[in-house]
Amino acid sequence: MSTGYFTHKACSLHDMGAGHPEKPERLAAINDLLLASGVLDALVALEAPVASKEQLARAHSTVHIERLADFNALVHQNAKKAEDGGQCIRSARVPVDPDTSMNTYSFEAALRAAGAAIAATDAVMAGELSNAFCAVRPPGHHAMRERAMGFCLFNNVAIAAKHALEHHGLKRVAIVDFDVHHGNGTEDIAAADPRMLMVGFFQHPFYPYTGSPALAAHTANEPVPVYTAGQDIRRVFEGCLQRLDAFAPEMIFVSAGFDAHRDDDLGQLGLNEADYAWMTERIMEVAARHSKSRLVSCLEGGYNLNALARSVQSHVRVLAAV
Repeated sequence: MSTGYFTHKACSLHDMGAGHPEKPERLAAINDLLLASGVLDALVALEAPVASKEQLARAHSTVHIERLADFNALVHQNAKKAEDGGQCIRSARVPVDPDTSMNTYSFEAALRAAGAAIAATDAVMAGELSNAFCAVRPPGHHAMRERAMGFCLFNNVAIAAKHALEHHGLKRVAIVDFDVHHGNGTEDIAAADPRMLMVGFFQHPFYPYTGSPALAAHTANEPVPVYTAGQDIRRVFEGCLQRLDAFAPEMIFVSAGFDAHRDDDLGQLGLNEADYAWMTERIMEVAARHSKSRLVSCLEGGYNLNALARSVQSHVRVLAAV
């Protein structure tokens, strides 16, 4: 059995403008290091499909889905006007929220990002893959049922978790989020469904200034103060693992954000590559006990390109046992 590596070229064409930290180069940095290190050769590379409206609607309202489709139509109209006027269509963007925008590729990229998580879930459930990593963008864990925000359009892990419950008939699934930011969108979606456990940690107080207190007993993320380093994070994470173990999930999803790395300027926590490898190992131990080792991981944050690539490599090495 093997580890899947889902991505799509559209995810590298989504571009929110010069200077934006959530940039296409993130995926290039990850792919380049996995290729150079030989790790990519150990993975099964698969193209992310497009998620359907029905699949999206398990986690998002019809209004939200249609609103993003309308933004997509508008940005294409603006691009056509720019092209007709002899201007660069790359500048054709529409703002979705203060730090999130869409260009002509963004809607497809978001559909592919969600589609990757769904396809990975299907392949793992079918026994075709042991587990999978989705190297996709835009990320998803800030996307709420009714709202896009925080660089996120659709909530990839929540959509996949709902797919596992509704399409595959699982009774309990868990989401582990180790991004430096609280996954407020995931909590917004999971809080209404006790079949979904959400655990993890996040820097607090910090954007999006949510997560403490939790919205439900089964959304139990742990706030940690600035400058918390790896050993202290590991102690906090042990508590998350206990909750995860007690829940006995039938499948585990990971919101794999790497912006808690000590070299990432968007956060102020102190993790390193060894910490990400350790967390991955511990999650996989729980998956082996309760979930038939079924695990799907989706890229969230991580904005220092070198630290991001090294951290993803450590995470994926553990998933693929290489």
